Amino acid sequence: MGVRNSYESLVVDVIVGLSRGEAREGEGGVRRRVVVGEGEVQQVAAACARALRGVDVVSGEQLGEAALVERAGWLTALVGSLAAGVVQEHWNGPDLARLASGVDLVGASLPSQGWMALRRLGWSVTIPEGVYVPDRVVRIAQEQAGRVLRSAWWRAEITAALLATWPADPARRTVADWEALGTALPEGPVVATGVLLARTRQIAAFQARHRRLPAGLTECEQAPGADGQVVLAAVDKQLATLERCPQDPFRNAVLTVRLPARPAPACRADWRPVRIRFRLPPHVPATAVLCPPTLRVRQGRLLLDVPYALAVPKPERAGHRTAVAFDWGLNTLLTGGTLHLTTERQPRVVTDGHPVYFRAAGVLAKADRLRILGEYIGARIDRLRVLITSRQERGMRPNPWLVGKLAVLQTERDCVARRRARLNVALAKAAAGFMTDHAIAAGARVIYLEDLRDMQARGKGRTLNTRLSQTVRGAIVTQLRHQAAVHGIAVVIVPPRGTSKYCPRCLTAFRHHKAPNDPRAGWAWATCPNDACGYSTGRDNAAWQRIGARGLTHQHKTSLDRTSKTFVIRRVVEALDRASRVQGQTRDRTKSGPTAKRPVPGKRRRVPAPPNNRTPTRARPGGKRPAGRTSTHPTHRGQRCPRQQGPTTIGTPARPHRPDGARLGAGFHRHAHTTPTRGQPWPSHPPARSRTPGIAQETQAD
Repeated sequence: MGVRNSYESLVVDVIVGLSRGEAREGEGGVRRRVVVGEGEVQQVAAACARALRGVDVVSGEQLGEAALVERAGWLTALVGSLAAGVVQEHWNGPDLARLASGVDLVGASLPSQGWMALRRLGWSVTIPEGVYVPDRVVRIAQEQAGRVLRSAWWRAEITAALLATWPADPARRTVADWEALGTALPEGPVVATGVLLARTRQIAAFQARHRRLPAGLTECEQAPGADGQVVLAAVDKQLATLERCPQDPFRNAVLTVRLPARPAPACRADWRPVRIRFRLPPHVPATAVLCPPTLRVRQGRLLLDVPYALAVPKPERAGHRTAVAFDWGLNTLLTGGTLHLTTERQPRVVTDGHPVYFRAAGVLAKADRLRILGEYIGARIDRLRVLITSRQERGMRPNPWLVGKLAVLQTERDCVARRRARLNVALAKAAAGFMTDHAIAAGARVIYLEDLRDMQARGKGRTLNTRLSQTVRGAIVTQLRHQAAVHGIAVVIVPPRGTSKYCPRCLTAFRHHKAPNDPRAGWAWATCPNDACGYSTGRDNAAWQRIGARGLTHQHKTSLDRTSKTFVIRRVVEALDRASRVQGQTRDRTKSGPTAKRPVPGKRRRVPAPPNNRTPTRARPGGKRPAGRTSTHPTHRGQRCPRQQGPTTIGTPARPHRPDGARLGAGFHRHAHTTPTRGQPWPSHPPARSRTPGIAQETQAD
């Protein structure tokens, strides 16, 4: 491995110490915690790794990937069947309420571990006859069942509130109906409107089928099945241990877990320990503490979701002077910029006038093409199923050709779905990295985004509704929270009402029309009708300024959402919102050095030559260019005139498409264009107040 420097030696000592149990806590030394200092918090993230080979500790047999997948598949199927039996048995309202109450049969508090809570309640697991299952495997099944049942209680409360305040016309609730529903909800009006509308449609569909309202969630939904995974966080070292590889602790780790040697293990000897060595992803820090992973079998591969914990700077909800804000869009996915809150007696919000953009129209177009392809394959699958079912109903054998074609189409649909999922994940990671990088470059410790959970994609046309529904805004926000937390940057959700409607400079209602530099119809441009302001910019460019100004002026209203553990601003104070005007930053034009050399203009063309200018080849002086357009031959087209055009025709450039930066390896997709990250230092003194604040420095969209 070579000679390491002092820092690497220190890191190795820390890793080896953690692997030996110096930072252990809890039963068996499986649960470990990170020592955090002042101003730091513990962050837990997950990394996905692939197991390629292992060793049977008892027999010494080398196990390849196929053998590992087979043994892990037996364990996954066994745990899934045991957990599904527990969920099916207790899928009713009283049992869900008992588990959610947090109190056992004797009145004592239930522990946070799902498996222990089920055992305190007396909910046992039914083991198939003739199969030997260790107690630790039973614990895993109970843990997974407890998590499923506990997560269903939130949906059950929302369904109960909707049933208690069921209106005469659920499609059109009145103001009184919404107020009654907000009072009945467990979290009040904090629940997103989209969630309420989805549950309303679910109850209405049940009422249409059965001619009555359901009694609760357990009638609206069937008992969910257990996922094909094994949660090793519920066990101790008797079943599984995880440590970094002593030979290479930076990139490799070793998992020792007991796996069944046969599909139905009949005795304890059928459970053999298997040592699996896998490579950690490069983004896992060397000093991170590894936690017990979760095993999954997907597409013939054994995947390990390895959680890791590390200490990161604590994000602050208030006290920010510099912030970055972003607005969602369709053609331009993200539009944002940097804002600064001055330190004057009456603080003002100023912007540097340099918006940044994240354009992913090509990526979204590809995702839309994959969606159309998936819908087309799904329609063909439905048609083949109808044909096969019709033959079975008539007592005929299914056509083998149709059955084989159905299997091929189902496999193809799964492949298209995986491609869409991978593309959406890549887009979310790229967009989150874009916002995080700009926040770091600007020196900001907070990122403001608008809350678009309640946006309903309906009534806007087939194309626009589809584009609004397919945007992965939730995945982008989730990725942003993970990436920003590493650097101690807070992500705050701001109410979106009125961000695109009013001018950020004078808060006058905008006039929206099509952009002057884009011939396509639309409402992408905004102009302030106030004569004293006259601000004109892109609609998204004005929206991010309003979002950032609203976030900076409402810092003291930032609260922590108990459910999602995120910072949100729930209400907007009218007086503060009126005072959140944005001004352009005044440039400091003081000359501090020599003037930069300007490029010398190129030589003038010689034909036609300027007047009174004799060329070396021609003795007569030059003159003006003849009037009129260049004559074109009716059949022959020269190189400079490839097509017939009139004298007033504006031709489009014939250059090929050349993505900036993507062809050089910058970016994850060749049709994703982003504004380069650059430092944006703010002056040490507050910007001078302009005589006309509305037009101090206009920010124009490109």
